[in-house]
Amino acid sequence: QIFDAFKSRLHDSNSKVNQVALEAMHKMIPLLKDNLSPVINMLIPATVDNNLNSKNPGVYAAATNVIQALCQHLDNSLLLQPFCTKAQFLNGKAKQDMTETLA
Repeated sequence: QIFDAFKSRLHDSNSKVNQVALEAMHKMIPLLKDNLSPVINMLIPATVDNNLNSKNPGVYAAATNVIQALCQHLDNSLLLQPFCTKAQFLNGKAKQDMTETLA
């Protein structure tokens, strides 16, 4: 339930709210680690969809940091399917970033 509410902050139209939510997510990942597995299929799209293609450098950097933290602290088998799906259907810089992350 907490992450259902938190997800909408990751999609917020206000870039400052969006950036703070991404920065908070970056701080939560090392603490929660593999306990995020039930919500990972919701969090990855919320993090990636608008944020990796953001023209706001702060939002883009925060989203990149979240992706890197996920890769560092979660089991790669949990990330493979959602990352592949995102890499397949994204465009622009986000597609390039997700493809590099998968590689």
